[in-house]
Amino acid sequence: QVQLVESGGGLVQAGGSLRLSCAASGRTFSRYGMAWFRQAPGKERQFVVVINWTGGVTYYGDSVKGRFTISRDNAKNTVSLQMNSLKPEDTGIYYCAATNGRLASSNYYYTALYNYWGQGTQVTVSS
Repeated sequence: QVQLVESGGGLVQAGGSLRLSCAASGRTFSRYGMAWFRQAPGKERQFVVVINWTGGVTYYGDSVKGRFTISRDNAKNTVSLQMNSLKPEDTGIYYCAATNGRLASSNYYYTALYNYWGQGTQVTVSS
């Protein structure tokens, strides 16, 4: 069992930065791939980025490549998302998710792959 708690959301102007964190409970955190998804009002949940259990493999959504960076610290059971050059279209609730499934280029963006989800943290980017 893994419990996830996100933090770090807030209101920022376009072009600004935010850093989200996800704290995980459970002794097997290091075995899980960790991802961030986001959901804007009235829209489906959208894949943002995922990192595998070693931290050596990452996949980014096209809309955030070059602006967002994911990292993890298995000793501290945390995963972070550094978001730079934020745009109004980045606005939404950001969810941390964990999977013990095998990540592949054909599946990492499916919400069904992820076993555990946090409650989310709101990110609002003003223009």
